[in-house]
Amino acid sequence: MLTFKHTAQALVVSLIAALAAGSAMADTQWQKKHPRREQVNNRLNNQDKRIHQEVKEGDLSKKQARQLHKQDRNIRQEERDMAKQNGGHITKQEQKVLNQQENQTSKEIGK
Repeated sequence: MLTFKHTAQALVVSLIAALAAGSAMADTQWQKKHPRREQVNNRLNNQDKRIHQEVKEGDLSKKQARQLHKQDRNIRQEERDMAKQNGGHITKQEQKVLNQQENQTSKEIGK
């Protein structure tokens, strides 16, 4: 059952995604050349903010937050390793794999 809190969180996440999409015009050269990496890293940054907010609201313990941050660090390192193997880029399939990992962590943040 969705609570008001979860509905509000979904609304905030949607708003952040819309704002991020709207800010695409201000992208740097790196962001323009590496859109898949940017998308993955934007999601990781958003999840970082969500974890901090959940701790602040008392919905996650610091121990849970450390574990979630560790998962995100591992995903970010995997993204960097993939990019090193492909001239600084990641493939669509690699992006899909990273997004699936992010989805798993994301589900743990909102519990």
